[in-house]
Amino acid sequence: MAVLDTIRQKLTAAFAPSELVVLDESARHEGHAGHRPGGQTHFDVHIVSQAFMGLTRVERQRRIYAALEAEFRGGLHALSLKAQTPEEAARS
Repeated sequence: MAVLDTIRQKLTAAFAPSELVVLDESARHEGHAGHRPGGQTHFDVHIVSQAFMGLTRVERQRRIYAALEAEFRGGLHALSLKAQTPEEAARS
């Protein structure tokens, strides 16, 4: 299974998001730290979930990183994260 699909699956299971967009941006990082041939190392994630209510931005990021711990051990290098509650997403 592609890393992108695994990220989608795990974030969906962990946070039941109302919105989830995962983009593979590995090609933009060619020649930079963490890039590997074949990519699947750098991703942009926008996730909207009620599960983030009452959590700080850092707490949200920690929970997302914990959900993807195995992927980071397996070669995932970086995530660009935007994690919002539905109310925050409606205002932006």
